[in-house]
Amino acid sequence: MSQIKIIPLGGVRENGKSIYVVEVENEIFVLDCGLKYPENEQLGIDMVIPDFSYLLENKEKIAGVFLSHGHADAIGALPYLLENIPVPVFGTELTTELAKINVKNYPNTKDFQDFHVVDEFTEIDFGHAVISFFSTTHTIPDSIGITIKTKEGNIVYTGDFKFDQSATDDYKTDFSRLAEIGKEGVFALLSDSSNAESAQLIASENQTEEEVYDTIRYWEGRIIVASVASNIKRVQQVLNAAYQSNRQVILTGKDAEQIVKTAIRLGKIQLPKEDLIITEKEMKNKNPEEILILETGRMGEPLHSLQKMASKRHRSIKIEEGDLVYITTTPAISVETTVAKTEDMIYRAGGVVKSISDNLYVSGHGNQNDLKLMINLMKPKYFMPVQGEYRLLAAHAGLAHELGMSYQDIFITGRGDVLEFEKGRLRMTGSTDADNVLIDGLGVGDVGNIVLRDRKILSEDGIFIAVVTINRRAKKIISKPRITSRGFVYIKASTDLMKESESIVEAVVLENLEKQDFDWGVLKQEIRDQLSRHLYEQTKRRPVILPVIMESSQKRK
Repeated sequence: MSQIKIIPLGGVRENGKSIYVVEVENEIFVLDCGLKYPENEQLGIDMVIPDFSYLLENKEKIAGVFLSHGHADAIGALPYLLENIPVPVFGTELTTELAKINVKNYPNTKDFQDFHVVDEFTEIDFGHAVISFFSTTHTIPDSIGITIKTKEGNIVYTGDFKFDQSATDDYKTDFSRLAEIGKEGVFALLSDSSNAESAQLIASENQTEEEVYDTIRYWEGRIIVASVASNIKRVQQVLNAAYQSNRQVILTGKDAEQIVKTAIRLGKIQLPKEDLIITEKEMKNKNPEEILILETGRMGEPLHSLQKMASKRHRSIKIEEGDLVYITTTPAISVETTVAKTEDMIYRAGGVVKSISDNLYVSGHGNQNDLKLMINLMKPKYFMPVQGEYRLLAAHAGLAHELGMSYQDIFITGRGDVLEFEKGRLRMTGSTDADNVLIDGLGVGDVGNIVLRDRKILSEDGIFIAVVTINRRAKKIISKPRITSRGFVYIKASTDLMKESESIVEAVVLENLEKQDFDWGVLKQEIRDQLSRHLYEQTKRRPVILPVIMESSQKRK
């Protein structure tokens, strides 16, 4: 009987951060290594990556990392893994090139070179398991699913996918290969759940291309297109529409340049003419009706860049009267408020907003019919929905049950849950550490819940600082307490509150100076406690209170 474990370290009960560990006998196969962008309450955080503790503890067993596609939710955390565990990385041509950009841009992994290009015809025999791949349809070319062949049957990870009969060569799903895998026997299916609640028909890429062209060709002024840089299909559609409308394209942002130029070099994006893309300097010599600006924003997030354009804070582009801002990405539900705010700012600046989702339902992920078809093709013994919040995983589990699967064979897992094959069946046997690791600037994991809590309090109630200088030997206050505040109250209008606070600090300090067992920590905590109580009574707010106690040996003159 085979020893098999399946452990999601991310990508379940959340959007993004896909990483799934499959352990066969004594070898570990890591499927994807993605990040997710922070929630609103994660103030100041740049990105969130998986906890690699389990992989660090078992790094000698890791055979490699296998990537399904080139989006940040699949490759974004790769540098942080390779920094500590430099294992081989496998992916298709474009995915590998985009992963190299990620890895090279991170100082601690810039010299890593152990990349291996695979395609849908590649098979890699690791002894106890054979890894193979199948092409899928997504919004980026060279997307693949991953198959791990074991003695118990195939373990199949779909990656992000949808079924589109009109997909072009670089985006086509290999249906015959899917059927073949199903006939071989599927032990476990890990399937994309991102769109599991929707039965709505997804627009084909042909329909989407027509919509993009119709929107662009009839506008008489300047056009700013907001897209995700790694949505290569959408970028190609925008370039085609710009060419057909006699416009030239300006790419803004480092992400767009790196990703688009890489895709062009590999032939994954076809330029209709050589001088279609121009620089921002060349844009100044063009009329508004000759220009299309492709804005992808930092790390592929265009909304904040649009806000900067609308408020005249963008480094080079400012939204003006007569501009069309065309949003060609479908924002997640969690950012609907941000979208509404962005649109309002654009209209205030004189622009007009149109969205591709106004007329079409656009998604790179399969709807319920697609998900059912995948299950029917695979006919898995066990099913594990992945890539989505809990409600999406539960909806996907319901679809599998509709198709005849028992709920005993369906696993809605959480991060770190361990599924293990023992006594003839797959069962949940425990869990491992799989917390979120927060990235803030160059800091990896040095911002935790306590720091986030303090940031939240600072953002809501501000900070209140009490500074006092003492002479401990003389048991005197050398310099009377001085109070300063930021984000709490307007000091000039709150002189009484400040004076009362100074008196409280002075009384606490003098009381502690008289104690035989004087303790700095006790003094600071008593100042915090008494000030916090007084300020809450007076304002019903709780700012962060920071006592600064300085010691001087000089006698007061």
